[in-house]
Parts: sequence; C-alpha cells; structure tokens
Amino acid sequence: MKINLPPYAGPAQWLWYFGFRGFCIMVLIFLMLPLLIIIPLSFTSTPYFVFTHKMLTLDPAGYSLRWYHHLFTDPSWMHAIRNSFIIAPIATLIATILGTLAALGLSRSHMPLKQFISSLLILPMVVPLIITATAVFFYFSSLHLVNTYIGIIIVHSILGIPFVVITVTATLAGFDYQLVRASQSMGASPWYTFFKVTMPLVMPGIISGALFAFMTSFDEVVVVMFLAGPEQRTLPLQMWVNLRYNINPTILAIATLIILLSVVMLLTLELLRRRNARMRGLE
Repeated sequence: MKINLPPYAGPAQWLWYFGFRGFCIMVLIFLMLPLLIIIPLSFTSTPYFVFTHKMLTLDPAGYSLRWYHHLFTDPSWMHAIRNSFIIAPIATLIATILGTLAALGLSRSHMPLKQFISSLLILPMVVPLIITATAVFFYFSSLHLVNTYIGIIIVHSILGIPFVVITVTATLAGFDYQLVRASQSMGASPWYTFFKVTMPLVMPGIISGALFAFMTSFDEVVVVMFLAGPEQRTLPLQMWVNLRYNINPTILAIATLIILLSVVMLLTLELLRRRNARMRGLE
C-alpha cells in the first residue's frame, strides 16, 4: 500500500492519516454489513432468519436453494414480479421521454421562468411520498384510476422524471451548442440534428436518468399501497405483505436478487460516467 505522507510528517499527521482511513472503513462496513448478511442467509435450508451451526461450519447441508425455488414457483410472488417488470419499464420510458424533453427545454438560454419550472419538476423528489400518495389517491379516485395499472404507471412516471431532468441537465451543462449550429448551417433539419448530434452526446445522461427512474419505480411501495388492488400488487408490496403475514426467508432471496440488480445498475452508471468523461476529454 502506498502511503502519501511526506518524510517529515509528524506523529499527529500519521495519526490523522491512518485514523481517518480507519474511520472511513468502519463507516463502509457499518453501511454494507446488513446487505452482506442478507446474501448468505438467503441460502439457508431452515425457515429461520439465523445462521445455523451447519452454515457457520460451511457444511453444504446447511445451504439450499429452497427459498429461491419457492420464489419462482409461488404464484403470488411470480404475479408480483411480473407486475413490477410491466410497470417499471413503461414508467421509465415515459419518465425518460418527458424528462429529456424538459431538460432540453430548460437548457435553452431564452427559456422563461427557468428556475421556477425546474423547481416544479424536481418537487416530486422533495415532497414526502406519503403526502404524494394521499393526494394522488383522492385525485385519482375521482378519475377512476385507483386499482388500475395506468394510475400506478402515471405516478411512477412523475416520480422518475426529476432523476431524468437532473442527469440530462448535468450532461447538457457542458454541451457545445456550436455543433448544433454547425449542423443547422449545413442544412440539417432540427429533428436530424437532434437525433444525429444532440442525442448521441447526451445519451449517457439519458441512460443514467432512465436507470434511476427504473429503480425508483421498481422499489417504490408507498404509492402502490394506496393505488394498487390485488391484481396490481408489485414486488415491494408483496415483500411488505410477506413481512406482515407470512414471513419466511423467501424475502431474503428476492432481496438478494434486488441487490444484484442494483449492483449491475451501479456498474452500468459507472461505465456511462467514464464514457461521458472520455467524450468530454476529462480522462
């Protein structure tokens, strides 16, 4: 390990150097430990949330795919998984399109009330979900959108739009509009310029925002509790119901799969960040 301390460093500097890094490692362990414990527990062969003697001694008999098998064979879990993978992609698509268009409009210098509109668009991220869910429930009741897929998709789209607006706006902050003017000066139409010049350059921001919007919809439970009927039950709501009425390690199995999905999302975001940095010449 390379130690970045000058030769003349005193005891206080050495103490701070190692103390600070030790504190950071402890904070990281404190944050990650609950997640790391879930993964091995999901392979338990017993219906209890404890590490058995066989698991602690690494006896293969203590480990099983029993709860993963239950997850993928139980109709209620499969129905919830199917609903989540129907609602989240549609909500993500709507949020990505609307959020990207909003960010492009807000990036224009002559856009009136830019700060006010930006605040309105980011508001769903700031307002507590319980307040949003309550307001939407009473409003959608009059429109007969409660207990419907459409109602949930609309709200999840609204919740995902702020993430797309923020990431695309950040990408557009360093965008060179000389490229757009050059394209237009050569006779390209606005649509051709957008798809061939603007969109490829802001695509990392669009994909990043879409990933955030997807995860926002995929693990959202408060709004779904208000709006969903038995047919619209999503995976987080099924987990909540399972915790209350029929708790067993199946919930650890689905939690492990969601953790793996989140890790894949984070790796994708990091790859996009590096690609964006290379395109801007920052790396």
